[in-house]
Amino acid sequence: MKSILQKIIAQNKQQEKETADAMQAEINDPQTSDSRRSFLKKSALGGISLGAFMGLSFEDTIAQTTSKVKRASNPSELKITDMRYALTSVLGGTAIIRIDTNQGIYGLGEVRDGADPRYALMLKSRILGMNPCNVEMIFKAIKQFGGQSRQAGGVCAVEMALWDLCGKAYNVPAWQLLGGRYRDKVRLYADTPEAGSPEEQAKLIKFRTEDQGYTWLKMDISIGELKGKPGTVVNSKFWENAQGNLAQWGDQSNYMSYGNTLHPFTQIQITDKGFEELAKIAENVRSMVGYDIPISTDHYGHFDHNNGIRLGKALEKYRLAWLEDIISWEYTDQWKTISDALETPTTTGEDIYLLKYFKPLIDKKAVDIIHPDLASSGGLLETKRIGDYAEEAGIAMAMHQAGTPVSFMANVHCAAATQNFLALEHHSVDLPWWESLVKTTDGRKMITKGYANVPLSAPGLGIELNEDVVKQHLDKRDKTFFAPTKEWDERRSHDRIFS
Repeated sequence: MKSILQKIIAQNKQQEKETADAMQAEINDPQTSDSRRSFLKKSALGGISLGAFMGLSFEDTIAQTTSKVKRASNPSELKITDMRYALTSVLGGTAIIRIDTNQGIYGLGEVRDGADPRYALMLKSRILGMNPCNVEMIFKAIKQFGGQSRQAGGVCAVEMALWDLCGKAYNVPAWQLLGGRYRDKVRLYADTPEAGSPEEQAKLIKFRTEDQGYTWLKMDISIGELKGKPGTVVNSKFWENAQGNLAQWGDQSNYMSYGNTLHPFTQIQITDKGFEELAKIAENVRSMVGYDIPISTDHYGHFDHNNGIRLGKALEKYRLAWLEDIISWEYTDQWKTISDALETPTTTGEDIYLLKYFKPLIDKKAVDIIHPDLASSGGLLETKRIGDYAEEAGIAMAMHQAGTPVSFMANVHCAAATQNFLALEHHSVDLPWWESLVKTTDGRKMITKGYANVPLSAPGLGIELNEDVVKQHLDKRDKTFFAPTKEWDERRSHDRIFS
């Protein structure tokens, strides 16, 4: 028996040596490409052939190549043990959550900007003890607790964190778990807010296009720009506040306020003069950036779909990339009317939760582009499903994103894995410390010249928190930093929605 084992070992050593010699010869060959040479070197360092390079015996080779395997990280035995949060100051308060496990690895997620972290904390008792790698199963159990827009923030935060955990457990990037990637870098569009003057707007645009290299912009064309311009808006006095602004965006301090009225019911109308003024804004920006850079538009104000059509026609000659959220997303038939009347593409979706509620827009081809926010739409897998469903109907997908680098990277993985993807929003271009909230686990730059770099090998979302920087940018209302949340451990209801 011993002689047979020795013979097998000798044969293996010879095979190892032959393999190593062949690999080394290919590495030394000047005609071998750099990428192939890099692959061979990594293969040699990470595999059994290492033994032949080092002159080790087969037994020593086995010991060497398995010495750093984390046997404690057994995905099938993973269990969720805790959930905690830190509320950052990004966009008026954006919470990062951390889901811990019994094996020391954890996942990061994010509650959508402006949403309460308790949307996530209420789910803690419902997921404790579960295996985080059963992502779809857990999502189906908790999705009943999500709602439209920011009410979905908790469910989506948990889903993000589960993919981060699952990727770390299996040592693969999140995009790989979604079925693979279509691209190595993800095109970004830079949000460009309204400015006080054309000169200030020019500075913002120059910073984005020339200094930072963005190849796609989004700008606001709001009826707020018509303040102080007589004869541009019908019914404006009714909506003006003490500062003379059109206060029709909402008033959370007064639930009886007319400012909480939905778009179709304001009867704000824009005159021909008003449309001319708004068209001047688009013309000014287009003249600055030319036609090589797509320009999307957003944040028009609350008015009905007839005004939306007239505005779209006034802006048509500037070949905008899209008109976004002209009216609220749920008015499918009105969206169809707008889209049929215009040549400029239309889009909506940042406040829609779940594929179920995207389907009417897609099935009726009521918009030209869907625009989910992954922190509201259901997380990585649900958003990919939304994109895939739209692809079948010939509809493209752009992605809305306004948060910390945690949700940003979740979006990057989803965008990389979805074929009909167009561009992802970057809403924090003007925050110099934003990228430093995290550090990439593979050493890559997160953003290069208007593109997000897809982590090709880093597991999970491919980031870890830069805790010192996060602590410097906590929301003033809550300076705790991943403090214990024991009060959310106890489950107090039977939640299943079927008998």
